[in-house]
Amino acid sequence: MEKIRIGIIGCGGIANGKHMPSLSKLPNVEMVAFCDIIEQRAIDAKAKYGTSDAAVYTDYKELLADKTIDVVHVCTPNRSHSFITVDALEAGKHVMCEKPMAINSAEAKKMLDAAARTGKKLTIGYQSRQSLGAQYLKKEAEDGTFGEIYYAKATALRRRAVPTWGVFLNEYEQGGGPLIDIGTHSLDLTLWIMDNYRPKYCVGTAYHKLNKDTNQGNAWGNWDPEKFTVEDSAFGFVVMENGATINLESAWAINMLDVREATTLICGTKAGGDLYDGVRINGIRNNSQYVLRPTLNPQGAAFYEGVSGGDPSSMEAAQWINAIENDTDPCVLPEQAYTVTRILEGIYESAKTGKPYYFD
Repeated sequence: MEKIRIGIIGCGGIANGKHMPSLSKLPNVEMVAFCDIIEQRAIDAKAKYGTSDAAVYTDYKELLADKTIDVVHVCTPNRSHSFITVDALEAGKHVMCEKPMAINSAEAKKMLDAAARTGKKLTIGYQSRQSLGAQYLKKEAEDGTFGEIYYAKATALRRRAVPTWGVFLNEYEQGGGPLIDIGTHSLDLTLWIMDNYRPKYCVGTAYHKLNKDTNQGNAWGNWDPEKFTVEDSAFGFVVMENGATINLESAWAINMLDVREATTLICGTKAGGDLYDGVRINGIRNNSQYVLRPTLNPQGAAFYEGVSGGDPSSMEAAQWINAIENDTDPCVLPEQAYTVTRILEGIYESAKTGKPYYFD
């Protein structure tokens, strides 16, 4: 069987930390092109992950001109997600774009429209869905265990873990801080488990309370207060059209001990569940309270050749390539990721205006 030929656009942290290692585990793909504005990054990526004749570029449009490339992974800063993805789709490539989908909803809509227009597959890198706990909770939701889910909490809180590399602190390039960086994972996870993508309005707050601190205690070394132009924490209250509500909490730096990341809590009419300590499901049975803590077995997860269960990044890559090979939908649909971007944008807008943000 011919291997799927993949091009990597952006050979920085997320490409090296997730995309390329995960793809390298799959027997049915080969990475044949690498592009980065810093050429040495692309050269290094080729040496570690590429075929012997893999091409190296500094202009992504030259990579897209190669008609033998089937799939492109977009691993660049947030601002460039939209136009690179649209160009890749128009060039006849399937696209995996790293999260968030885009810097705002208008740019995300361009991606959505391009996918529909070209008929090519588009997915967004929300690998948190692929954890064993998330998969278990989703299955319970689909089976009706929770009944109607009417309240949820999406949490992405770090005590002191501000990313000090790349352009994470640059509002122009990223569009925001922890809300758009890690809050996006928790929100996506929550909406997916709820299977609810119809927001009505939201209220948001964003803070710049610790940006200028010099006594930082940061996990990745001190940040530059002058370059820390994004929020250090942001919070949102989202009301869905059916009346369900979601609390979204995000922070890179906050004076709190109860921190957790890429997690969710859901409350339904029949039971509740969370991912706070593995999977916990709570409810009432025989007039008594119960808590169920399932033992998760990687063999219970969907199996893909060459990938062991339990590693969300590897499972994300495997299900994505499987969707291409078998012409099925990937786990993360672009319409779902578009709703995530709309809600994030609404929270930021509410934080700026001090007023609720209503969705059309």
